[in-house]
Amino acid sequence: MQSAPFIHKLVIPFLCLTFALPDALEATTNKPTLYGHRWIAITGKPLGATAGARIFHQGGNAVDAVCAMLAAVCTLYDDLSWGGETQALVYHPTDKKVVGINALGVAPSRATTAFFSEKGYVYPEGKGPLAALTPGTPGGLMVMLAEFGRLSLGEVLAPAMELAEGATLDTAIADRIEEEKEDLKRWPYSRALFLPHLGEAREAPRPGEIFRQPDLHRTLQKLVEAEAVSLRTGKTRREAIYAAYDRFYRGDIAEEFVRSSQEQGGLHRLEDLDQWKVYLEEPVATLYKDIAVYKLSTWTQGPVLIQCLNLLEPIDLDALGYNSARYIHTLYQVMNLAFADRDFYYGDPYFPPEEPLKGLLSKEYAQQRRQGINWNFNDPFVQPGDPYPFQGGQNPFLSELRNWPKTAAVVPENATPEIAQRHQEAFLAGTTTIQSADREGWVVSITPSGGWLPACIAGKTGVGMSQRMQSFVLDPAENPYNTLVPGKRPRATLTPSLALKNERPFLSFAVQGGDTQEQNLLQFFLNIVEFGMSVQEACEAPNFNSYQVRNSFEDHRAEPGKLVVHERTPVWVQKALLKKGYRLFYQQKTSGPITAIHFDSENGTFQGGASDHGDDYGIVW
Repeated sequence: MQSAPFIHKLVIPFLCLTFALPDALEATTNKPTLYGHRWIAITGKPLGATAGARIFHQGGNAVDAVCAMLAAVCTLYDDLSWGGETQALVYHPTDKKVVGINALGVAPSRATTAFFSEKGYVYPEGKGPLAALTPGTPGGLMVMLAEFGRLSLGEVLAPAMELAEGATLDTAIADRIEEEKEDLKRWPYSRALFLPHLGEAREAPRPGEIFRQPDLHRTLQKLVEAEAVSLRTGKTRREAIYAAYDRFYRGDIAEEFVRSSQEQGGLHRLEDLDQWKVYLEEPVATLYKDIAVYKLSTWTQGPVLIQCLNLLEPIDLDALGYNSARYIHTLYQVMNLAFADRDFYYGDPYFPPEEPLKGLLSKEYAQQRRQGINWNFNDPFVQPGDPYPFQGGQNPFLSELRNWPKTAAVVPENATPEIAQRHQEAFLAGTTTIQSADREGWVVSITPSGGWLPACIAGKTGVGMSQRMQSFVLDPAENPYNTLVPGKRPRATLTPSLALKNERPFLSFAVQGGDTQEQNLLQFFLNIVEFGMSVQEACEAPNFNSYQVRNSFEDHRAEPGKLVVHERTPVWVQKALLKKGYRLFYQQKTSGPITAIHFDSENGTFQGGASDHGDDYGIVW
């Protein structure tokens, strides 16, 4: 470890080279900034954003709109489906506070470490019925709508129901189905739904073909019917939505979900769905200079962003130069410290042992961790710290902490291209994002996921099942807080973000991409706060990603020193990074993709952004 000199603020020494923003950011962006003051709807598919716009035009607020968008993108299989999980942050304009929505499913009662270990698993299954938690997204949607929305469930689900009757598939989804067809053939209900051309050269739907989901449509119709029956008996709007909730988790929908899960080898029981519930939570937060940043707690990787900001706050990032070698190195080392803590200490806060959250998020702990950074060379052996002294406690897992490096597999530098590609795909395992705001002051950021292709369909429900079980560990020595237990939530990568300035909304932002999510969100935030970019510039700006963190999927491997940078990174930056011990890999687009809203409190307006990485799309009024 080499100490860094303090010059005014903490300034890391560097050659007198700072770099101008790339040409693409100096003059224009590939997508326009969205300007509005009444409402805004952004998500992963144009049809999804259109669903949100429809709801706004019907008089809904931002919560109604995000629920409609969530239902639409689940129906469209935008890297998730109805059996997955939903995580959200909601700014309540009347209460002037941020509320967390915890709608992550839990491990079924028969899912134990012994069950998987006896079958030879090192980590739980990553595909099919054995990988499935209880479904979370339907419950999360209905609780959000009941508690904070304005419209009925029937109104909010109408766009998704139309899409379930028939949606025209774009090339990305159609081709993904074709790529995953061998897995889809393993499960009878998936085979029947996704492969209409069995026996032909192309068995998946063709781009432009109409994709029909009659079973899913019937399931959504059952929810609307349950709401309608409840309203006719004199129940309130809120009570009627919860009647639909009960039908999904305790009625005939739950029965078919469980029956088909067991038929296909899954572990669900009726009581697993009945006992699951959505939590309304107080999020965690930090103050970065004058900006309050809010994240969900340790059942996600959200606190990583807070830890990174605490580590970076004293450092003069502007003096390092945007995306200079020193800047990239600094963020890489900081992220690795925070992710090492994530991989050892994060887990479901509703299960023992209690996560040392107060210590992890303290500025004093960040100061101690910062002193261990090597400012000149990458440290491939970064370990978790010990936050317990910073909350007045003693670490109960010191032995596991000392032996921690031995518990993770590392992708060898000479790995075959197939192994390296599989690791990268798992590292970026899919999801989508949703952002919305309205002139009343409601703001919502969501990062839903699960049930991505290849999805195992749960019988005649039409619901694609989650694959999140794989994010647990089976060996407590690897992470005693995230060890598989029935009824427990795995620590997920999903991580929406809200930031307030002067106690008013400042940013709403999220990104898809598995273990790269918090890395890209950190860089997006700094692009705006430290480098003065507009929201669209920050969404499109070239980022970099560390693969030194442990993968949250499949084999949980790490690749120390692997650094993915934009292909336009200057040669002199590349050479400097190589000298610091990095192995460089290049991509054409490295922005995320990010979706975001920036609030102009002076004018009472907002600007929306969506990176040019994919087909994320926004509509504003």
